[in-house]
Amino acid sequence: MSRECCGGEAPVTVEPVTAEPVDACCGPSERAGHGGEHEVWGPWWRDRSLALPIASGLLWVTGLVLEWAGLRPLAVAAFALGLVLGAWTFVPGTVKRLVTARGRGRLGVGLLMTIAAGGAVLLGHVGEAAALAFLFSIAEALEDRAMDRAQRGLRALLSLIPETARVSRPGAGEVVVPAPDVRERDVLVVGAGERIATDGVVSSGRSWVDTSAITGESIPVAAGPGDDVLAGSVNGSGTMTIEATADGRDNSLTRIVHLVEQAHANKGERARLADKIARPLVPLVLIVAVLVVVFGFVVGDPGTWIERALVVLVAASPCALAIAVPVTVISAIGSASRFGVVIKSGAAFEQLGTIRRVAFDKTGTLTRNRPLVVAVRTTADHPEAEVLGLAAALESTSTHPLAEAVTVAAPSVPEAAGVQEHPGHGLSGGVGGRRVRVGSSRWIDPGALTAQAADLAGQGMSVIVVEVDGLVAGAIGIRDELRPEAAEAIAALNAQGISTVMLTGDNARTAEALAVQAGVDEVHAEQLPAGKAAYVRRSSELTPTAMIGDGINDAPALASATVGIAMGATGSAAAVESADVAFTGTDIRLIPGALAHARRGRAIMTGNIALALAIIVVLFPLALFGVLGLAAVVLVHEIAEVLVIANGIRAARSTGGSRPVGTGGLTARSSSGPVEAGIR
Repeated sequence: MSRECCGGEAPVTVEPVTAEPVDACCGPSERAGHGGEHEVWGPWWRDRSLALPIASGLLWVTGLVLEWAGLRPLAVAAFALGLVLGAWTFVPGTVKRLVTARGRGRLGVGLLMTIAAGGAVLLGHVGEAAALAFLFSIAEALEDRAMDRAQRGLRALLSLIPETARVSRPGAGEVVVPAPDVRERDVLVVGAGERIATDGVVSSGRSWVDTSAITGESIPVAAGPGDDVLAGSVNGSGTMTIEATADGRDNSLTRIVHLVEQAHANKGERARLADKIARPLVPLVLIVAVLVVVFGFVVGDPGTWIERALVVLVAASPCALAIAVPVTVISAIGSASRFGVVIKSGAAFEQLGTIRRVAFDKTGTLTRNRPLVVAVRTTADHPEAEVLGLAAALESTSTHPLAEAVTVAAPSVPEAAGVQEHPGHGLSGGVGGRRVRVGSSRWIDPGALTAQAADLAGQGMSVIVVEVDGLVAGAIGIRDELRPEAAEAIAALNAQGISTVMLTGDNARTAEALAVQAGVDEVHAEQLPAGKAAYVRRSSELTPTAMIGDGINDAPALASATVGIAMGATGSAAAVESADVAFTGTDIRLIPGALAHARRGRAIMTGNIALALAIIVVLFPLALFGVLGLAAVVLVHEIAEVLVIANGIRAARSTGGSRPVGTGGLTARSSSGPVEAGIR
């Protein structure tokens, strides 16, 4: 864990699962005996980082009991020992930062607490000093634990990669190698229930692959020869051989982890606000404390005002402010990564919470990007199967995007002869001794099927007319269908008061038909990439706008949006690079949940900053005028820090239509009730 002084977010390094603490206002870098990580994550009573603070607290309570019993010397001894144990967690680190180049002369909250505790001892208030050491050390230990907890989601992603992989090598048979040593083109042997070590293409064998921990999509997908599989996916019941398409150290999963690591490098608006307030506050508090002491000498009562100066040091320290934003951002971003949303920066997370309009690319985002035969209209003499078979016979020789849809839909594909392609029109050839033409209605007159062809076109379909021996036999309607969850996702956005827009290069008729089905508010069709980017730029100037796309042609629009969201972090590199957020899967029901999650996190950040400032504003005058003593101010101050931490951790709970399930997945509400997306 690392935090810049104060209130900011710094890069989190995972190499492989530990982070080196650096300078901070308050936190592990100022305390001895505390690493940036807890070696074992378990119940709090097993956490060794809490041992010294708890021991300090027990000794302080013992001192109070002994003092009440009239055993003053023993009480002082208990207080002193408790003070030493508590102070050991932050005083050595504070001193080290002051005398080493690494500290770069920056003043941290630990320095304020060190001065306050030392001054209290000099004034004879050993019990108050012990209370300060105990409460400050326990609050800081809990803060560390909270930050560790917030970052566990990232480590969980790394744990999805198996430690070893079985590789089949010529002459050597199957060899077990460390997963990072897998190289592109290696042939992996993956048995039932095993995780896949890196991205690859299935060479042989058939099975089902569970990708829920990577993409958040719950339903296992069939995998067979030629199918792509992702690193970290779990193989089902069959054994497969997979040709690696990426190295074990650089695959889709490690890239996702890298994106999450970067999320703390770019500070958001609230993090910068906390910085602006907290960074100068430590030296300012020191100056105020010195002035209070000077005032005490001027009025002839130095003892009283020195004591008040020490209380002021604690009352005005910005420790709660320093942690207000980082713990929230790390909790929220880590949580989002577990249900398939990779947020690349703290700034992007904050901006995501402001979105009031969502612009969708059509192909591959709202639709499957897989054209299908949706309808077939035929004349009386030609059944549907025959029309599809004749069309498929010719289309099987074509590379046109619609050709595959026809061949897949045909129950059988007869052999064609003498097939000729007529660019911009269609195909012609012989099938079973008959002369067949297949093409657009501009080339082949639909004749008796003119009304039916027009109706299909009106529904946003591409129409292919089939002609046999000079007479029209049928019309085939093909369309890239909406994703089944598209209408549900749009409805959820509308329910949140978020407007929706479709941007597409497709024709207006197709775009309008699909927009009606999905419930999209506004459509802009026949848009080139530059046109999409220009619209998104104008929209973002008027209202916070998110652009969602998946292709290279979407990159300019993604970069122009308030927040660019790439569908599929393993997809187009240009789209992912241009985007601020990447969805590892393709289920767009994640979108409303992600937006609600970010809005909630943004509200929690604002509340934390307000609470931290309120504590300083309230405690400062009470400390300055002697209303509260050192022990009372320390107690209130540290309780406030714990409240800020607990509030920030709340950001880990997802909101709306999506939430983490197990190690990945989501829960989406459907018209028939909750659809559980997670492998049981």
